[in-house]
Amino acid sequence: HVQLVESGGGSVQAGGSLRLSCAASGLTYSRFCMGWFRQTPGKEREGVAAISSAGRTTSADSVKGRFTISRDNAKTMYLQMNSLNPEDSGMYYCAAAALGPWTQTCPLRSLFFASWGQGTQVTVS
Repeated sequence: HVQLVESGGGSVQAGGSLRLSCAASGLTYSRFCMGWFRQTPGKEREGVAAISSAGRTTSADSVKGRFTISRDNAKTMYLQMNSLNPEDSGMYYCAAAALGPWTQTCPLRSLFFASWGQGTQVTVS
């Protein structure tokens, strides 16, 4: 059973930075994806960035050059968010899924991910 716990959210002024963390336990797949999604009320959950067990990353165009996803060997994932703007506000969720043998890149599609954290709120004003 995969458990994901996010931390690091908060309130920040536009132009500021935040670093989110996601601690994973029970993630025993040999090949896997971990990703960050965000959601605001009334909108669909949006993929922000993802990283595979091999370290390959994908990110949404809206965050390229500002957000950096990374992961340590203990399966803790991070999202460094710089140059934040109000459009980045929302609930940020950590997600994880097994990655098949023929897939090298993690998709930024919520339906791909089977395990989810409870979320951490980011507010940019």
